Amino acid sequence: MSASQFIFQLFNGLVFSMLLFILAAGLSLIFGLMDVINLSHGAFYLLGGYIGLTMVRQFDNFWIALIVAPLIVSGLGLIVEYFFLRRLYGRHRHLDQVLFTFGLALIAADLIRWRWGAYVESVPGPDELKGAVVIFGALFPRYRMSLIFFGLIIAAGLGLLIGRTRIGAIVRAGVSDAQMVSGLGIDIQKVFAGVFALGTALAALAGVLGAPVLNLYPGLDLEILILALVVVVVGGLGTLKGAFFGSLLIGLANTFGKALIPQFSMFLIFAVMAVVLLARPSGLFGVKGN
Repeated sequence: MSASQFIFQLFNGLVFSMLLFILAAGLSLIFGLMDVINLSHGAFYLLGGYIGLTMVRQFDNFWIALIVAPLIVSGLGLIVEYFFLRRLYGRHRHLDQVLFTFGLALIAADLIRWRWGAYVESVPGPDELKGAVVIFGALFPRYRMSLIFFGLIIAAGLGLLIGRTRIGAIVRAGVSDAQMVSGLGIDIQKVFAGVFALGTALAALAGVLGAPVLNLYPGLDLEILILALVVVVVGGLGTLKGAFFGSLLIGLANTFGKALIPQFSMFLIFAVMAVVLLARPSGLFGVKGN
């Protein structure tokens, strides 16, 4: 691999890492705070991408899609949390959650196939970000470069929200002990609903942002869900810092694995996960006992 090829793949890996982070951040918070294994998270990603596709076709404006799709999907997330997931809280077994969210993912996949078809759909990026930039002698698409900066902005914004605000303090406390937070007079159900809506909105946001890079097709929800779950396990449950560095590790491993040893790229990802878990069973930044 030449130096220019290495740089190109490095930036590709960073782009994919940022998309993974936006997706996995919400999944990690839902998992850490609500103790819910949400296997429908990939479906929310794909649904956000297809709603974004519809918005782009309807209004010929990528930025409208970037705003509308997360709002619609977060609203659907609130409905799912209020009418269905809320009935599953407090159960010691995760089997009910797994079966429900997996069934929800299957239903969503069929509805998406019925509404948008089973073809690979390409979503154009915004006109303002067309073209390429030169980085160390290598041409790199301007839209992909913007995704790196956008992911860093999202990471900084979420870090400030969780680390510097009262809402963030409640969420952090809820990750550690939801019963204690409820005992202090805080309506933990509203906190759960807000976090689930935020998580689904982030999934939809990643879906819209990732559509011009990864395209949209049935089955992408499962592919992206597996990688997001690996990121959450590697980074540690309920921690944005873990989601960020876990996304970097898995995103770069996935990109370089496909470039160097495509037949063993998935093996490389799970090998990285195994090494991390052998060294730190709770993940890179997870708390022991989570």
